[in-house]
Amino acid sequence: MGTAGVALCQRALENVSGLADSRFRALLGDDAWKTLPASVRRRFGKRLAGGASVVYQGTVVSMRMSFAGYVLAQLARLIGGPLPFDTTSIDQSAVVSVTEDCAGEGQFWTRQYGRASGFPQIVHSSKRFAGPTGIEEYIGFGIGIALRVRGDAEALYFESDHYFLQLAGRKLSLPAWMQPGALTITHRDLGKAGFLFSLSLHSNLLGELVHQDAHFQDSED
Repeated sequence: MGTAGVALCQRALENVSGLADSRFRALLGDDAWKTLPASVRRRFGKRLAGGASVVYQGTVVSMRMSFAGYVLAQLARLIGGPLPFDTTSIDQSAVVSVTEDCAGEGQFWTRQYGRASGFPQIVHSSKRFAGPTGIEEYIGFGIGIALRVRGDAEALYFESDHYFLQLAGRKLSLPAWMQPGALTITHRDLGKAGFLFSLSLHSNLLGELVHQDAHFQDSED
């Protein structure tokens, strides 16, 4: 999308900001969408103006990784550090911001995790409503994850379907031996304007590699 197209997108979104965003609902289907807690539907059903952001503040409450998970998380720092890599982030502050991405027709997600010492870890990714599953997450260096979305009365789940590499406009699915494991992101409602954001990476061969839980509050509270 060129500069003119982005400008048009931004102006269009400014006109619909605050209205319903049907993209996540379309991925789930009406019946599954209706089973979600009302607060989860509100967070994922509100369209942001172009360039506008919503910010959630919270605390990392759980962080664990196996030795293999630690090695993988450190290696992943070479492509931007998409996995939490420091267990000292427990009880440290966490911030998540979501920004509408006009050019990519999706959303930018930025996650910041405090550490006991040194600079906080910052994770950037872009969710785009595209691909065979309807939604993909790009983590940088041409690497992306096709996600499947499901929900129930407690949470909304994003589960990896496959990993891919985008080169010269083409997407190449990574072979199984190159994929780090099954990734699950969970947005679990806690009531009282709170929710739990969980990341879990599990390998069929090595078991759980990385798991992180962070407790957040709605920004308006």
